[in-house]
Amino acid sequence: MDDSNKEPHESEIFLFEHQVSDDEIDALGHVNNLAYMKWMQSAAVAHSAACGWTTQRYLQSGGGWVVRSHKIEYLNSALAKDRITVRTWIAGFRKVTSLRRYRILRSADATVLAEAETNWAFIGFEHRVPRRIPQEVIDDFQRFHANADS
Repeated sequence: MDDSNKEPHESEIFLFEHQVSDDEIDALGHVNNLAYMKWMQSAAVAHSAACGWTTQRYLQSGGGWVVRSHKIEYLNSALAKDRITVRTWIAGFRKVTSLRRYRILRSADATVLAEAETNWAFIGFEHRVPRRIPQEVIDDFQRFHANADS
């Protein structure tokens, strides 16, 4: 990834911890690449919930996020029993999309295992079409990080 994946201020980063399980290990003895995408999604869901936007709240609001694209650069291998830290942040909100970035580290030595980004689109559940991100969603994410800063 390029410099656009530079991390923001620490208060804007959400941390998600994960212990590598045996079922995430492939025939080559390292974590399968699909596991990284699962970690990314789990980190995004946990971050959203921490900001007050649980799955239930999205369902009640009638709208939520779907993935438009993922971009992942694998830099080092994660192995069985590794403890993983996913550092994630919102790089920006647009009218109907949001770019989320990730840096995935081995917790023990802070080795960067992967850098990634996901382009999310906000959709209305009834018609499954993009719709403007509610200002309340944006405000709650910003408020969460403003409170973390104080």
